[in-house]
Amino acid sequence: MDFTGDMSERNSAVISGKIETELAFSHEVYGEGFYCFNVSVMRLSNTYDVIPVIVSERLMESSEYKIGRFVKIEGQFRSYNSLSGGPKLSLMVFARDVFFPEIEEEQEDINQVVLNGFICKPPVYRTTPFNREITDILLAVNRAYNKSDYIPCISWGRNARYCGRRQVGDNVIITGRIQSRKYQKKLPDGNVLDKVAYEVSISKLELINKEEIQA
Repeated sequence: MDFTGDMSERNSAVISGKIETELAFSHEVYGEGFYCFNVSVMRLSNTYDVIPVIVSERLMESSEYKIGRFVKIEGQFRSYNSLSGGPKLSLMVFARDVFFPEIEEEQEDINQVVLNGFICKPPVYRTTPFNREITDILLAVNRAYNKSDYIPCISWGRNARYCGRRQVGDNVIITGRIQSRKYQKKLPDGNVLDKVAYEVSISKLELINKEEIQA
């Protein structure tokens, strides 16, 4: 894929799975309404990633979006800043096209994302108590109108060692899948809040100078 042309080609995401939640109004821009819902995508391990999607009212007939129905989304994995309840980064798939495959043979769970961006924070390399190697990367992906998406990415094993040696400012192409991860956050009052984090699990990272690593 050539990332030097259309800005939209710097960020490509395709997911397909079952609708988990009903449509919920998100916001309006210049009279165009946007709605959110979750899609459950099966992993090879038979567990699921539950991925939030945002869709324009121009791409939807609300009666089609029924819980349990199989849907395929083509679009981009984007970040949004939310100031409600304190600044935070929300991540979701922005739908450009929506399909509803009716034939069972076409209802394949898909979870693919390709990002061309710049490493904007020093990578964090660590090992778990079971000696599993992990590296966290924050990738800035340019969007039209001088905007950028900030996408957290995670790599494992030998990929983690390689990613851990990357530098701020490196231009890389990342291929992987969107994963959801549950965790608990302890509040100042001692209560524990169940939360979900979203990130890209890296299967391949390629430097623009063609140096690359592949799983």
